[in-house]
Amino acid sequence: MPKVFLSGNEAVAQGAFEAGVGLGIGYPGTPSTEIIEVLQKKEGPQCAWAINEKVALEQAYGACVTGLRSIVTMKHVGVNVAADPLFTFTYMGVNGGLVIVTADDPGMHSSQNEQDNRWYALHAKVPMLEPSNSQECLDFAALAFELSERYEVPFFLRMVTRVCHSRSIVEVDPDKAYDRRECAYERNISKFVTLPANARKRRIVLEENLAKLSEDAEVRAVNVMEITDKDVGIITSGASYNYVKEAFGDRYSVLKLGLVYPLDQQIIREFASKVKKLYVVEELDPYLEFHIRAMGIECEGKKFISPFFELNQQTVAASLAKAGLKSGEGLDPALEEPVPGVPARPPILCAGCPHRAFFYLARKQKVTVVGDIGCYTLGAAPPLDGIDVSACMGGGYSIALGMSINPPEGKKIFGVVGDSTFYHSGITGAIDSIYNKRNIVPVVLDNRITAMTGHQQNPGTGQTLSGEDTFMQEPARIFKAVGYDRVVEINAYDLQGIKEAIREARDTEERVAIIIKSPCRLLKGVPKEESPQVDTEACNKCKTCLRLGCPAIFLGGEGYPMIDDLSCAGCGLCEQVCKHDAIKLKGQEVSE
Repeated sequence: MPKVFLSGNEAVAQGAFEAGVGLGIGYPGTPSTEIIEVLQKKEGPQCAWAINEKVALEQAYGACVTGLRSIVTMKHVGVNVAADPLFTFTYMGVNGGLVIVTADDPGMHSSQNEQDNRWYALHAKVPMLEPSNSQECLDFAALAFELSERYEVPFFLRMVTRVCHSRSIVEVDPDKAYDRRECAYERNISKFVTLPANARKRRIVLEENLAKLSEDAEVRAVNVMEITDKDVGIITSGASYNYVKEAFGDRYSVLKLGLVYPLDQQIIREFASKVKKLYVVEELDPYLEFHIRAMGIECEGKKFISPFFELNQQTVAASLAKAGLKSGEGLDPALEEPVPGVPARPPILCAGCPHRAFFYLARKQKVTVVGDIGCYTLGAAPPLDGIDVSACMGGGYSIALGMSINPPEGKKIFGVVGDSTFYHSGITGAIDSIYNKRNIVPVVLDNRITAMTGHQQNPGTGQTLSGEDTFMQEPARIFKAVGYDRVVEINAYDLQGIKEAIREARDTEERVAIIIKSPCRLLKGVPKEESPQVDTEACNKCKTCLRLGCPAIFLGGEGYPMIDDLSCAGCGLCEQVCKHDAIKLKGQEVSE
């Protein structure tokens, strides 16, 4: 078959397509987003963005009950949102195959934590496959559907950022037509209605199915032994396998586990018996090491390998050099990083970002702001410094509710979410503030798209994933419907309007919600306005414009601010903050 370069996400989509998946659904979240986007472009499967991960999983399960194969995607923290139904769906079992992609993010490249979701597999009793390259992403996705139906259980496919976004060679059959796989539906109350009496029986069925799965030859084949040395053996899985091979080549024996729950104890014991010393290389938690030690097998892992952050071939080589292992050619174990000394490049709000003005003014007005997860989280960074607390999606309102019970300096708390997050989990906090009489100020920073994950549609954009027109939700209508006295909607670049809205909402006894609205400047079709310039004769070098934190403004020669025409989006904020009329469009007169 022809060989092509695919990312791990593309390969998962291809594997699901070849397996005849009927529904692909998820909530966008790096690094999982592209799976649904790629699958949607293929003819046959129905694909959608759900309002959040819990709703996505519940829809996927509903489809699998009717007999369709379904795949649901989310980043690692999304599994927290979906966990409630997940634990029960495992007891209930499936009809059509159900595959749940959890895309973990070691190193927190775009996440607020680096939880290790292998523990979810153990805790929820969901079998988990973990690919290490794009070919395995395709193969394991297709295999997961087969095994899900064979043993009546949902299946986890655990990805990590490097596997999701790296590319490697994959064999693809270009002539394979889409063939939707479907199981016959039969009404089964004892299976699909989880009354306690039914759930107790299903718990026993689940354990029996997991035991059968553990003995399946096709399942066990995903675990591979490479015996090249009788002294040292390394047990690993997923992306860590690549780092081990790049660091040591074939110098040491390796056991690569493709199935990380339930673990194949037989092959682990067999491998351990073939070497004198055993090491475990895994990212984040000592999940494998914990279980191997529980089997009574001596091994070393986190004694040498850091439990923090993402690994790479250099850190693996450097870490195990402390245990006396010799790395391959081209690696210096004395170096902790492959390319030391590279300066940090932290993310910032884009030039012209519609979120910037609110955070700039909120800080100037000295209000306490609870943030949320999205582009706007970057409003916490200097020089804006506009967020006091931020933790999770929907927390922008809910955490604010708690803080309002004992507010700093007795002032109102402002809670901030984006438009997509408002629909994801912000609405419940807004309703709770009315119900429990918590007088916070809910703010929606509405940039008309789900921006940080790559411009996916959401209920407020008026379009579905496929581009079909649909009913456009509006936060203003929802705020009014749940009981807010007044809703103030302002253009995101109207500094004076935003300033007045913040003051008014802070000081009034009314329940006021604020919507700050303007499309993301990176959206297709949003025009770039003319860039202003700094008149150095009028400028007194006060640097107020630099406090906007706009990457298009920088200090030039002789300490005067300068504006980069290529970066500038022409939003006009710098013109509004300049008290000396020194920032003007070309051709405009400078005021005396």
